[in-house]
Amino acid sequence: MSLYRYRALAANGRHVRGELEAGDLAELEHRLRPLGLMLINGEPRRRARRPAVRVPRRELIHFCFHLEQLLSAGIPPFDSLAALRDASPHPRTRAMVCALLAAVERGKPLSDAAAALPGAFSPVAVGLLRAGEAAGTLPQAVRDIGAALARDDELATHARRIAIYPAIVGGILLLAVVVALTELVPELEKLARSTGQALPLQTRILVALSHAVRDWGWALLLALASAASAAAWALARSAALRLRADALQLALPLVGEILRKLALARFAALFATLYGAGINVLDTLHTTEEAVGNRALRAGLRAAGHSIEQGSTISDAFAAAGVFPPLVTRMLKLGEHTGALDRALDNVATLYRRDVSESIARLQAAAEPALTLVMGGLLLWIASAVLGPIYALTSHLPG
Repeated sequence: MSLYRYRALAANGRHVRGELEAGDLAELEHRLRPLGLMLINGEPRRRARRPAVRVPRRELIHFCFHLEQLLSAGIPPFDSLAALRDASPHPRTRAMVCALLAAVERGKPLSDAAAALPGAFSPVAVGLLRAGEAAGTLPQAVRDIGAALARDDELATHARRIAIYPAIVGGILLLAVVVALTELVPELEKLARSTGQALPLQTRILVALSHAVRDWGWALLLALASAASAAAWALARSAALRLRADALQLALPLVGEILRKLALARFAALFATLYGAGINVLDTLHTTEEAVGNRALRAGLRAAGHSIEQGSTISDAFAAAGVFPPLVTRMLKLGEHTGALDRALDNVATLYRRDVSESIARLQAAAEPALTLVMGGLLLWIASAVLGPIYALTSHLPG
């Protein structure tokens, strides 16, 4: 279907210009006839690229819940979407539903309409919709999409919890140090020079740091910004470097294993959902590649897919990839033997989600006192370096 710009003749002899979607000029003429218009000429027009409709995950979860309820009640997709369009209080969700409605009204299936909105529906969601349409289980497919989104939201919450507390404490600590070096220490230096008092070593170090921050702080910020820009440029230009950076993330102490479990929990849950919906293993692997996020694990999935295409079993292919832990390969082998691969991977996802939650709780329990001790020790050193000369000065004042 292309968007045609046409000029037509109305029944009253008036010339009418407009735009209409059609496959070719013959179809355009056929679609204009019921409108009382006779085609004079028409030409395809390049459609302006519309900005992607991006809908927050929480709104998508609510949309899937209500759509599944309407479809389960036997209401056709078009009428269900129309009801949700009129009832939705969120502008972004309403824009998404309007786009879906326009596509369904033109005769497209819901999966194709969703595929045209990549900002709202992932390849996993589109694959589930296609499988549900083919099997006649569209309400179940929409329910599975909502469940997958809910799991992703839970995993994203876990990931945010790793960084929030260290970021807050680090920001407060950096602010305190900068204020001390730029405001407090210069006044202390002036006081010491006016009295001719010799400063102790730790105070001299603090004064040197203060000079460095005041005189070369702009250069340090420029160097950091340049280094970040160069790193971003290099990552954008080199796929090998991006792969190495993602592999390095998985090798980080403490958080690397948590990040691996987060990615594997997402993979196992999506694999179980897609495979349970009747999608074959190779298509399931291809769809879950992008959802994993980490490029090292994505390369492992791609390698496993190639091995399966060459006749290897699923468990052997994953073991040969070298990036998946023994738990995943054991559960895959168990699923192959029992014929319940989706159930086995769903158990893996459940186990990893529980492990991630417990690991993050332990990490936070250890990080809070550790960061507090670091912040307290640094501030204590600054306080002693500042107050030491002041105490020495006051002790030498005549009584």
